Amino acid sequence: MTFTPAACKTLSGFFRDTKTSPEDYDAIFTGDLGFVGSELLKELMKRECGIILDRNYFDCGLMIYDREKQDVHSGGSGCGCSATVLCSHILNSMREGKYSNILFMATGALMSTVSSKEGESIPGIAHLVNIRRGEIK
Repeated sequence: MTFTPAACKTLSGFFRDTKTSPEDYDAIFTGDLGFVGSELLKELMKRECGIILDRNYFDCGLMIYDREKQDVHSGGSGCGCSATVLCSHILNSMREGKYSNILFMATGALMSTVSSKEGESIPGIAHLVNIRRGEIK
């Protein structure tokens, strides 16, 4: 999972810079790290940063797909899963008052036909936003 180290660095940097922890948020969402990537993120956060992601951490890909009933392997498109869950479940849950303060981190890859043809690696990226209920209209 090339996105997982980027997600770990982004999330741990955010917590450090804002002097917050996972408990300060109703929920923390990643794009589509899938089962393997989301488990790896939890392990990296614990081992490298001493931060436990548990009860309020969700991966958008895992929320969309049923791993028991669908043959999805590692999940779907990070940008597709992120957009789908944000525009449906997350924002609706915020409007209904279920969440008032969340972290939403879109994860993905910087795809380039030039760099891949040159044998370069594909960098993983993670963009994090803090969304608060009062800001949703």
